[in-house]
Amino acid sequence: MTLRKIFATFLLTGVFLVFSNGQAVWAQSSDAPAQSETRDEEINLDTQLYLLIATNQEVDEAKLPAALDPVLKQLRASLPFKNYRLGATLINRVKNNGRLNLKWLGAPLVSSTAGASKGTFTEFTPSFSDFRINLVKLSRDSSGQQVVRMEGFGFGSRIPIQTGTTLAANGSGAPIINYESTGLNTDISMRENEPVIVGTLNIGPSGDAIILVMSARRSSKP
Repeated sequence: MTLRKIFATFLLTGVFLVFSNGQAVWAQSSDAPAQSETRDEEINLDTQLYLLIATNQEVDEAKLPAALDPVLKQLRASLPFKNYRLGATLINRVKNNGRLNLKWLGAPLVSSTAGASKGTFTEFTPSFSDFRINLVKLSRDSSGQQVVRMEGFGFGSRIPIQTGTTLAANGSGAPIINYESTGLNTDISMRENEPVIVGTLNIGPSGDAIILVMSARRSSKP
């Protein structure tokens, strides 16, 4: 075999090897997203829903979680309420690309009536609430930053409102309670571990409001 043919054979072999390596690298690269997707599916997210009660009444304003300090600063600058208190905190875990749905029965988030006093029937009239997210998913925004998307976020509550009093034959009175529904539905996104204000719901005869604050982060435990 001439030197020229040997050189040509070497070149052809080299091209084949490079081409084969290229195919191997390409195949490996094409598998990478699937592996990454599998890992993403195994991620759990810890979610926190805070129900803040905004009011102009004089209340014992307990110290709120430090994580809500930026939110409170924003609220005090934009809403004309004197006091804020924590009505409830809901902590749940949901799988990435999963959903969340819960309902609960609890004490009234606000007074049934401005004149209700401690120990009365109206103070213990329950409220009915529900909270759902159709899809919780790790994603990226337009700038490439990773965010938590929540599609089909929904919150609803049936609030007891005292609308009058019935009088019995013996002269005693019993409150007339009607339930009024309130809630919201939306799609939101947020950076991990940064609480965001989802919405404000005005409720009650005193003009109080429920403020929904949401945050989420990847769980540190499997």
